[in-house]
Amino acid sequence: MKYSYLLINFLSVIFPILLSFDGRVRFYKSWKYIWPGLLITGLLFLVWDIFFTVKGVWSFNPNYILGITLFNLPLEEILFFLTIPFSCIFIYACLNYYVKWQIPNRIIRIINNFLIAVSVAILLFFYNRLYTLINFGTLLLLLLFLVYVLKVKWLNRFYLAYFVSLIPFYIVNGILTSIPIVSYNNTENLAVRLGTIPVEDHFYLMSLLLMNIAFFEYYRKRDASFIGIK
Repeated sequence: MKYSYLLINFLSVIFPILLSFDGRVRFYKSWKYIWPGLLITGLLFLVWDIFFTVKGVWSFNPNYILGITLFNLPLEEILFFLTIPFSCIFIYACLNYYVKWQIPNRIIRIINNFLIAVSVAILLFFYNRLYTLINFGTLLLLLLFLVYVLKVKWLNRFYLAYFVSLIPFYIVNGILTSIPIVSYNNTENLAVRLGTIPVEDHFYLMSLLLMNIAFFEYYRKRDASFIGIK
């Protein structure tokens, strides 16, 4: 169906939008803190996406998209960078409200160091694979900046939200890569998949959410009148 990818975007975001008006979380009050990060991060990832499309890192099945494009990107792919981060930030906000338990700081240090070490190792051995190179390079820079420069305190909540976000991620990406709506060139990645999903996509999601939540936390804390997520 021509509108399959569009439908996936719609279903990914409609329930978080509707549930934003829940009387307890009141996520709609946080929307103004989301948009700057969505736009800044979305622009960066769109440049990345355009580059990958031109270089043949991935391609889109014309049978499942409307055919409306901008800089070689389908409209649906552009919407992806709004719908998916919005939905994941909603998960982050809900977990902050309903789940008081946090991953212990010593575990967070282990996760951070593990991800940094893995990123460095992969960059050393697979630098000639474009998707792998830019993916893990971006994640490495983000982690180094957030952990050692900004020294942010919200990573224990972030990782919890990320792990929960993997559930819808497997559903959405599973559909996109199994039909497939999006096809990957295995010469530009590690050629390792979980089901039909390239392993890099898990870290792509992590970088996308790290940037969005970093901006979200920055803008909400900058506003002294903010009374939402604690």
